[in-house]
Amino acid sequence: MRAPCAAISTPTANWTRTDAMASLTAPTVRVRDIEFGVRPVRLRLPFRFGALSLRACPQVFVRAAVEVEGRAPVWGHAAELAVPRWFDKRPDRNLQANVQDLIDALQLAADAYCSVGALPAAALSLRLLPELANEGRRRGWTALSAAYGGAMLDRAVLDALCRALGLSVFHAVRHDLVGLSHSDVPDDLAGWGWHAWLADLRPLQRLQVRHTVGLLDDLGSRSDATDGHPDSLRSAIRQQGLRVFKVKLGGDPVADLDRLAAVIDVLHGAAPDFRFTVDGNEQYAGPGALAALFDGLQRLPEIDRLLYIEQPLPRERSQAGPLPAGAPAPLLLDEADDALDAFVHARQAGWTGVSSKLCKGLYKALLNRARCDRWNADGTGPRCFMSAEDLTCQAGIAVQQDLAWAALLGLAHCERNGHHYADGFGDAPADEQAAFAAAHPDLYETAAGRPRLHIAAGRIEIGSLFGTGFAHGADPDFRFMQPLQDASALVAADGSP
Repeated sequence: MRAPCAAISTPTANWTRTDAMASLTAPTVRVRDIEFGVRPVRLRLPFRFGALSLRACPQVFVRAAVEVEGRAPVWGHAAELAVPRWFDKRPDRNLQANVQDLIDALQLAADAYCSVGALPAAALSLRLLPELANEGRRRGWTALSAAYGGAMLDRAVLDALCRALGLSVFHAVRHDLVGLSHSDVPDDLAGWGWHAWLADLRPLQRLQVRHTVGLLDDLGSRSDATDGHPDSLRSAIRQQGLRVFKVKLGGDPVADLDRLAAVIDVLHGAAPDFRFTVDGNEQYAGPGALAALFDGLQRLPEIDRLLYIEQPLPRERSQAGPLPAGAPAPLLLDEADDALDAFVHARQAGWTGVSSKLCKGLYKALLNRARCDRWNADGTGPRCFMSAEDLTCQAGIAVQQDLAWAALLGLAHCERNGHHYADGFGDAPADEQAAFAAAHPDLYETAAGRPRLHIAAGRIEIGSLFGTGFAHGADPDFRFMQPLQDASALVAADGSP
């Protein structure tokens, strides 16, 4: 950890009249200090994506002391899992090396953010992103790994900005107090009317859950009378009223289609009005396999319920040329969305969707959401869209900020898998867990004796995320964390070196 900043103020309500905000200019921010901490996350159920079955993983916490327009510095917070084999799937890099790359990316970003002068929050991010990407490339990191540090720090900076101004993240972004209209946005968005577009965003008060069905998940009994395993798909549907689902694929079209048929069989009995997506996790490397998947999906009687197909191709092949023909649903970019202009190039290859995932960058998601609106308004080409995906966001800061960003972007349903595969707040101190549950009573329930994400009728209520700051009314306790350098030792998985 770095030494704490000498003077950190508590939030004060400086600006509260939203009708006057349109005339305000974006304040500058200056990062004065950054601290990191780590906690282990032990999964109660193995989570398989691609060839990896994750059992344990470090969650990284960051807090940044940010000076806003000469005010005393305010702490802003963020958190994210450091997940191996998602940011970097190269077989010659082991799990510990994957995590170490992410830790090094955080340190690199911290040095960069603390050395830059005063800028609006979005301008700070967009100025440093190319530099961090170039240095990451030089060090042999993937583009997603190189962006990890800045993606986390941007959240902490935005949190501090909102706290210093006494505003919610929704007010701050909708009135462009992040300074997006004064930033160096990519050329394809030049001339976009940021003030009007941001002001027109209408944050949602609740979100529908898209429940992940993993490759190792128990589906439950085929009989409507029993749920089978207490953590089965059927049990989750009964307890939470789920109606939208994301089914993981493994790369073998025969096995995947058989598995999908078994999932759909359960859904017909337990959630008759279901809709679903499928996630290829870059596992369909061969054109023949992808064609077979497309053909099998097209033959499903439930094909009209398939919303989109997520990232079947490896990231390095996603923009190499036209996509294979015959896709029975729109194709969504996820891992291949690794640069500010990745969606622009991917659209030329045939992709029409892109994911919002805060581990890839919140300003990138905002830019891509604007692109969808701009392209759709032009009326040229297929309609473009954005989804909300989840890299196992854990209870607390991570899931709350990710939910808030999805709500801001108007994404009605979002994948939530962290609560399902992990156990609430895990190793967080009891007092910290109680503070989050008290600050967000709509978001958490404590029937199991400790706070867990509350899902009812398939929805999450998020009204409590509209308070001051970036979607949290309680803070992680940095006294109960391990040093950042311990992170790479906290990984455990099966099926990958």
